[in-house]
Amino acid sequence: MTFPRLLCAAVALAALSAPVAAPTVAWAQTRTVAITAIVQHPALDATRDGVVEALKAAGFTPGENLKVEYQSAQGNPATAAQIARQFAGSRPDVIVPISTPSAQAVAAATRDIPVVFTAVTDPAGAQLVKNLDKPGGNITGLSDLSPIAAHVGLIREVLPAAKRLGVLYNPGEPNSVTLVKLFKEEAAKAGFSVVEASVPKSSDAQPAARSLVGKVDAVYIPLDNTVVSALESVVAVGQQAKLPVFSGDTDSVGRGTAASIGFDYLQVGKQTGEIVARVLKGEKPGDIPVGNAKGTDLVVNPKSAAAMGLTLPDALVKRATKVVGQ
Repeated sequence: MTFPRLLCAAVALAALSAPVAAPTVAWAQTRTVAITAIVQHPALDATRDGVVEALKAAGFTPGENLKVEYQSAQGNPATAAQIARQFAGSRPDVIVPISTPSAQAVAAATRDIPVVFTAVTDPAGAQLVKNLDKPGGNITGLSDLSPIAAHVGLIREVLPAAKRLGVLYNPGEPNSVTLVKLFKEEAAKAGFSVVEASVPKSSDAQPAARSLVGKVDAVYIPLDNTVVSALESVVAVGQQAKLPVFSGDTDSVGRGTAASIGFDYLQVGKQTGEIVARVLKGEKPGDIPVGNAKGTDLVVNPKSAAAMGLTLPDALVKRATKVVGQ
């Protein structure tokens, strides 16, 4: 009969003319991730690159379905606050602040845009979250609390007779204040006394390092963005004065410090990017526990150590994850 045929035709026509349903997979749409760091240096740059690599692995490809914005505050807290407000105004899908100062600036700028911080030493102490397991609100992220006890043990292994250690840091960076407090506690356990030298801005790094010459047996640089951004000037002092310099991050070993035990910051970025991908796929940041960076590497630089009057033990070099500067 013709009626059923006409009915079928009408149904087919209605189906063709109906609006096409939106894709059910959220990441099929272009998303925007805004990344900011307090300053540019290898560890923070590697973190940024790791975030992008992890997002690509999760199906978010820059230039296709992902737009990545990046800005550095160039070491200026006021600029960090300005960038944070700018990002909040442009309303990306996720903001990724790298470092404690940038994370604090972003947290102050928005209460509703998802935020995934990274390379933050003490998220609770920095008042980014109240509960690491249940952060709540719009913020979660990844902590990179340094293995301070291992750093002190490394220095003691290399310098068994040393008594005094110098530490360079910016007292304006909350992460550095936390790290120096922990460093002094661990150093005391190992029989070291600690002499502090303040570095409020990167141009102060070299004179601060010089102020330690003759007062200490070695210098330690924690994960302090101000000092690390001016690392070469500190290494130069160490080489001139034959004063060994150790660092809290392994990327700095390639730039001239004697040795370090720490994280591969490309991997830290990848771990962070995995959290960002979860948020882009629909999870709420406040429901995702704050993570801890995984994996520690031993990286040594025998050539630079020798230039600072230090011979690294063969056993240490042999067990190193990576030997640089050869």
